[in-house]
Amino acid sequence: MSQQKLIRVGTQYIPVENPEQAANWYKKILKADISYCDKDKAIVNFANQSFFLVKGKDGESANFIDYYGEKRFSMTFEVNGLESLQALHKELKEKGVGIGEIEDRGHAGRNFVFSDRDGNLFDVWSELSPAYK
Repeated sequence: MSQQKLIRVGTQYIPVENPEQAANWYKKILKADISYCDKDKAIVNFANQSFFLVKGKDGESANFIDYYGEKRFSMTFEVNGLESLQALHKELKEKGVGIGEIEDRGHAGRNFVFSDRDGNLFDVWSELSPAYK
């Protein structure tokens, strides 16, 4: 009997107020390629993945509140090492992106959190998963 397993995440869906404006932000700030855009959704590609930017209700985001009442991100991007993390942090900060400080969370590597133009939070980690090393 063969065992099936999930291989990778193909697409993430992110709620945004205006898909066209959001897609342009992702293109300008994160160097995403825009492969589709209409009034209800845009498809942007970066970090080896497709992201659907879907028109959401006012105030909707991909964030959630954890058990302790803290607003949390739902996705972590990886970069290759601390120098790459520091360089990306500096670049995003220079572009005026909402960004947190580089943190030591008590595990390998360092992290920081940034937000897109719609307030969706994303984490960045300085360590690559073993499959990418």
